Amino acid sequence: MTEAALAAPSPDKTAIRHAATVLVVRRDGPGAPRVLMGMRGAGAAFMPSKYVFPGGALDQGDAAIPFGSPLNATCARRLDVEAPAQIGHALAAAAVRELWEETGQILGTRGDWPGAPPADWTGFAAQGMTPSAAPLHFVFRAITPPGRPRRFDARFFLIDAADLSTDAEDFSRACDELSHLHWVPMAEARALNLPFITEVVLAEVQALLAESGAQIAPPASVPFFDNSGSRSVFRRID
Repeated sequence: MTEAALAAPSPDKTAIRHAATVLVVRRDGPGAPRVLMGMRGAGAAFMPSKYVFPGGALDQGDAAIPFGSPLNATCARRLDVEAPAQIGHALAAAAVRELWEETGQILGTRGDWPGAPPADWTGFAAQGMTPSAAPLHFVFRAITPPGRPRRFDARFFLIDAADLSTDAEDFSRACDELSHLHWVPMAEARALNLPFITEVVLAEVQALLAESGAQIAPPASVPFFDNSGSRSVFRRID
């Protein structure tokens, strides 16, 4: 599967696109644990006015992005289940890129790129950083049900804010796709205007954090809401 095939745009807006979403969690300070969230615009075609995590669809170049540290083997294997071969690398790159674009936060290591970065990575590379996949933990997968204006095969990644290379309170480099970016105590997050799947993922992550102790690790299995067919199926990826 080529990198172009992984993320080639389709004229059908309801076609299922691969996507990556990032839950950044702070486990320090009052209200911990807290998760980074922002609100989509009222005019957005997908989930308008909802509070969500940073994320978005794969770009064509994501499969070729160099990593300063690679994705862990367990997550890479699970990401390739029922998906194009080697898609895990592209999804991890998309997660890092979307986090940067929508929040201005960098998950990376100090270093030079081996060549000229793609256009949508120039700002990231200008900070003297290469993207890092090692802190990403694949924790959830969900396919948007039929009948929605946009459909995604979304993989949710969990990271600890301690692994960010930037000031966790500085959103000055963020684009304007998400507004009201802030750290939300998980105990209070469900009071926000959330999509259903966001509520489900929050519950799963809260349980995972309660079990993980001092260091976040890949879960025993990854929940998967599969809406690719005519009926919804819930299963787990081992």
